[in-house]
Amino acid sequence: MDTKDREILEILEKDAKIPLAKIALMIALDEEDVKSRVENLEKKEIILQYKTIIDWEKTDEEKVYAFIEVRVIPKKNTGFDAIAKRIYNFPEVHSMYLMAGDYDFAVVVEGKSMKELAYFVAEKLSPLPHIQSTGTHFLLKKYKLDGKIIEEETMDKRLAMTL
Repeated sequence: MDTKDREILEILEKDAKIPLAKIALMIALDEEDVKSRVENLEKKEIILQYKTIIDWEKTDEEKVYAFIEVRVIPKKNTGFDAIAKRIYNFPEVHSMYLMAGDYDFAVVVEGKSMKELAYFVAEKLSPLPHIQSTGTHFLLKKYKLDGKIIEEETMDKRLAMTL
């Protein structure tokens, strides 16, 4: 990948709505060249999707997220991939990662309530073959998401304690 493609990717990663004409000015290319490069990056599936970051806390939509650490016994001949596919195909699964450490997978799940996510873990995830153990951590507050600060630091409104 050449430098110009890398620059285009870095710009689009920060703001997918930026006009191609502005990108062209930023990296000293013709707008048609930028358009062609972006189309090529999409065709090669280097650019997979354009995404909007939404602060759901500011809407009336209830969303609950949990991070689930999953320890598995890998399947013979297929390793982790077959187990991962079984897990990531559940509609509750938002993201999934293979990782090194005490657990094999980090799974981010989304639901409408803690009860719904607890049901997912107890009734769908844990009973799967090759699942050895899970650890669930519910998300309480987001500070930064995909490089975007969600909530700037605010002044502490509590009264100071004096002795």
